[in-house]
Amino acid sequence: MIHLDIQNQKTSFSPGETIAAKITWQLEKSVNAIELRLFWHTNGKGTQDINIVNTLRFTQPPQRDTRPFQFQLPSSPYSFSGKLISLIWAIEAVTDPLDEAGRQEFILSPTGREILLCDTFPANPVNG
Repeated sequence: MIHLDIQNQKTSFSPGETIAAKITWQLEKSVNAIELRLFWHTNGKGTQDINIVNTLRFTQPPQRDTRPFQFQLPSSPYSFSGKLISLIWAIEAVTDPLDEAGRQEFILSPTGREILLCDTFPANPVNG
């Protein structure tokens, strides 16, 4: 079992802000490492894009432990949802070898909300 807790159960962050969290794990067997990843991915139609922004690795971890960690968030891209595609930010922890994983999603946006993309635009934006 791997569990990620973002400090104060915060679900929305501004660009450049620090995300503080803790990881708790209780594993059935020993692993070589646990890797924490700060990343974004797209979801929807077409090919999925994934970009790992930063990682933190615990080598030869004990089978159970709790550790604080933090990541400095980048200035972009912002979290968004549209009719065809969404961009989702998350922190994730995976074991090596890959037997267990945990993930916590969050929003990265200057407004504190996911940006909603319009699926229709006016035919003539100047004249309406």
